[in-house]
Amino acid sequence: MNKFFSVLLLFSSLVVFSQGNDDNTVSQNKVPNPKADFNQYKVISIENDTTYIDTSLTIKKEYVFNYLRKDNFGLLAFANDGQTYNTLYYGLNENSAFPTFGFEAKQFNYLKQNQIKYYSVATPLTELYFKTTIKQGQSLDAFITLNTSERFNFSAAYKGLRSVGRYVNQLASTGNFRFTTSYNTKNLKYFLKAHFTAQDILNGENGGIINTSDFESGDKKFKDKARLQVYLSDANSLLKGNRYFLNHIYNFAKNKAENQYSIEHEFNFENKSFLYTQPTINTTLTNSNGNTTVFSRFGDSYVFGNIYDKTRYHQLYNKLALNFKNNKLGQFQVFIEDFKYNYFYNSVLVINNQEIPSTLKGRINNVGGQYLYLRGKWNGVFKYSNSVSKQSLSNLDAKLDYNFNDENQISFQIQKINKLPDHIYNLYQSSYVNYNWSNDFKNEKINNLYVKATTQWLNAELQVSSLKDKLYFSEDISNQNQLLVSPTQYDKSIQYLSVKIEKEFTYRKFALDNTVLFQTTQQDDQILNVPKFVVRNTIYFSDDIFKKAMFIQTGLILNYFSSYYANNYNPVIGEFYIQNTKEIGNFPMLDFFINARVRQTRIYLKAEHFNSLFSGNKYYSAPNYPYRDFLVRFGLVWNFFQ
Repeated sequence: MNKFFSVLLLFSSLVVFSQGNDDNTVSQNKVPNPKADFNQYKVISIENDTTYIDTSLTIKKEYVFNYLRKDNFGLLAFANDGQTYNTLYYGLNENSAFPTFGFEAKQFNYLKQNQIKYYSVATPLTELYFKTTIKQGQSLDAFITLNTSERFNFSAAYKGLRSVGRYVNQLASTGNFRFTTSYNTKNLKYFLKAHFTAQDILNGENGGIINTSDFESGDKKFKDKARLQVYLSDANSLLKGNRYFLNHIYNFAKNKAENQYSIEHEFNFENKSFLYTQPTINTTLTNSNGNTTVFSRFGDSYVFGNIYDKTRYHQLYNKLALNFKNNKLGQFQVFIEDFKYNYFYNSVLVINNQEIPSTLKGRINNVGGQYLYLRGKWNGVFKYSNSVSKQSLSNLDAKLDYNFNDENQISFQIQKINKLPDHIYNLYQSSYVNYNWSNDFKNEKINNLYVKATTQWLNAELQVSSLKDKLYFSEDISNQNQLLVSPTQYDKSIQYLSVKIEKEFTYRKFALDNTVLFQTTQQDDQILNVPKFVVRNTIYFSDDIFKKAMFIQTGLILNYFSSYYANNYNPVIGEFYIQNTKEIGNFPMLDFFINARVRQTRIYLKAEHFNSLFSGNKYYSAPNYPYRDFLVRFGLVWNFFQ
C-alpha cells in the first residue's frame, strides 16, 4: 500500500498542475490540444496494431469501466472487487503450447505481456481512473506517458485496489505496476519496445458460505452478510510476479527499399509465486439448535495450524528471428525459440511410498516460420512452430482477413495446438495430505476454428472447437464438511460450438445495444460445462445538456445467463474445479447508470444489481459463492493533455 499512496500523491500533483491550464481541455468533437491532432496520441500493441487515445463517452466505455478495465461480457464476477471470475464464455480462454504456471483463477487481473501497451504522444498525457469499491476501500489506476523526443517514449502506471467486501474474510488488495519504453533510430533501422511489471494479488479466502439455505431464506438477520457462516475465517492467498520484457529489431536494408532484411530478438524473464496461508485449520459449524460441528474443510493435514503452502516459478524465454520483406510477396520469418522453466518447492515429499518431487525443470527449443501477407483487401498471418527438444509441442495458427470496405470485414482463423500440461497439474505440494500429487499427463490437443464478421448491419462470431486429453480438476469428495479435488485428464473428445451476435438499434436519442451468445457441447461426460445462453441488453438515452457543456448517457443494463453446472472455486490451489451437483444461473442482473462527459472527464454513477432488492436471494457466482448484492457506485476517468 505504500506504493499505492506514493503513486496517488504523484498523480494528484499532476492532476492539479493539469487543471491549471485551461488550454488543455477539449470539447466533445475537438482534438485534445489545439497544437496536436488526435492521431498524434497513439496506443501501440506489441504486434504494432495502433489505436488512438479516445476521450469520448460511448456505451462501450461503460462496459470497460470496471476492475479489469476491459469488456467483461462472458465473465461472472464474485461478490467483492478484486476476487476471481467464473468464465461463462469458453471462447475467452487463450491457449499457449508452452506449459504455464497454473493457478489460473488468480490471474484475471494479472497483466500478460501481450496486454501491455506502448505509446507515442505529441505532448505529455496523464490518465486517472477512480472507482468506489465494496463497503470500504478504493480502486485507482494512474498513468502518465511522454515522449522526450519524437522517437523515444516512456510510460509509468499503477493500478491499486483495496476492497473489504460484505462477507467475512473477503478483503481484496491488489497492485499492478508497469513501466514501458519504446525507441527507434532516426534512420528507422532499429526499433525497441521494453517493459517491466510488478504485480501482486492478495485475497482473503473464506471458502464460500456453508449454508446456502441461510442466504436464500430472506431472513432479516442475514441481511448483514457478515452473519453468514463461511468455511475459512483467516485464510489468504497471494499471487506475485515480476516480468522483464524486451523486443528489438534491426533492419539491414535502407528504408523503403523493395527488399527488406531484419533480425529480431525477444527476451522475457518472469518469476511468479503463489502462497496459500491458513492459520486456523478447523471450521466450527453452528446449527440452528446451537449444536456445533468441528471439521477440516480440505481434509487431514500434516500440521495442526498455520498452513503455509508456497509454489515458486521462474521462466526465461528467448526468440531469435530473421525477417525478409518484399513489397509484392509479403513478409517471411524463420525463428528459433528457447524456453526454460523452473517450477519448484523447498523439499521432496514421500507419501505412502510415493515420492513427490520438489521441482519441475526443463528446456524447450522450437523452430518455426511465419508468413505475413498484406495486399489489397487481403491480410493474412500464417505461423507454425514445432519443438526439436525432448518435450514435444506444436502450434499452427493461420488467420486470413478480407476487407470489403471500411464498414464490412470478415476473418477466418484456424488453430491446431499440441499443448504441454500446465505445471500445477503435474506437481503440487501442500500441508493438506490429499493435496499432494506428481503426475505425467499427456499433451492436450486443441483445435479451433473462428469466423468473425464485422458489418454495417451486425457483428457475428462463430467458434468450433475440438478438445482431446483435456486437463481439469475433478471433485473427488464434496459435502458440507469436506472438499477434495485432484487433477484429471479426460481421454475422450469434447466438441464445442458458440455463436455470438452483436447489434445496436438506434432511434433519435435512444439506443438498444444487444449481445447474445449461444453455446453447446457434445461430450460423453459433463466436463466442459457452459451456459447455453449468455445475454446482455442495454437500453439508453444520450443527449447534450447545459448548452452542450455536458454530454450524458443514462439507461438500463440487463445481464443474464441460463442455468448450468458452473465450476466451483478452490482457494488452496487457486483453480476452478468441475462439479455436477448444483446449477446456478437463470437470474437477471439489472443495473441502472447515469454517465456524463465534461470536456475530457467521464463521470460514472451506477446502481448495480438493483433487482436483488426484490427478486429473492438465489444469485450465485459459483455454487456456494453468492453474486453481488445491490450497490451504488461512483467513479470517473480523467485525461490531461499538457
